[in-house]
Amino acid sequence: MCSGKAIIYFAYKTTCMESDKVILSIKKSARELFRRYGYNKTSVNELAKHSKIAKATFYKHFSSKELILHEVLMDYIRENVQDILDKNVREKDLSTFLANTILRVSRVTYTVCNEFVGWEFIRESANAQEYLKTLSDDLEFLLLSSFIQNETIGQTVPEERLTFLIKSSKNIVFSFAFTAVTEADVRKNFISFQKEILPYLVQATLM
Repeated sequence: MCSGKAIIYFAYKTTCMESDKVILSIKKSARELFRRYGYNKTSVNELAKHSKIAKATFYKHFSSKELILHEVLMDYIRENVQDILDKNVREKDLSTFLANTILRVSRVTYTVCNEFVGWEFIRESANAQEYLKTLSDDLEFLLLSSFIQNETIGQTVPEERLTFLIKSSKNIVFSFAFTAVTEADVRKNFISFQKEILPYLVQATLM
C-alpha cells in the first residue's frame, strides 16, 4: 500500500506530465496556425480550439499570445542553431566556421520571424521595440551558450570576444527589420553583411 507522501508525489508528477502535454499541444498548434494564417489573424480562441483545451487553460500556461509566439520562435531557432553548429563543425578553418555559423543563424532568425509573424506586423506593433529587444536578448544568450559549449569554438575563442561577435552581428541583422522594405532589400542587406561586415567582425574577434 502506498503511503500518503507517495500518493501526493504521484499526483504531483501526473499533474506535471499533463501540464507538459498541454504546453506541447499549444506550441504545436501555434506553430501550425501562425504559419498557415499569420500571427495577427490567429486568435487565442483558435489556438485553444486547435489544441482541444479551454481558453482558460491556455491562459493558465501562457499569459498572452505574444508569449506563446516568443516560445515558438525560440524553440524553432534553438533547433536550427544546434543543427547549424553540428554541420559547420566539419570546417577546419575557425574564421570560416564562425562566419558561416553566424550567417546561417542570422538567416534562420530573419526567416523564421518573417514566416511566423511578419516583419510588417512587428514594425507596426506598438510594442515592437520591446518585443524585438526580448527576442534579441534571448537569442544572444542562446547563441553564446551554444558557442561556449561547442568544442571547436568554446576552447579557442574567449567568451568576451564571442559576445562581441554575436552582439554586433545580431544588432545588424535585427536592424534589417526596420530598414528593408522588400525581399530584394533583404537579399541586398545579407549580401552586404556577408561580404563586407561579417569578415571584419570575425577578424576582430580572432585578433
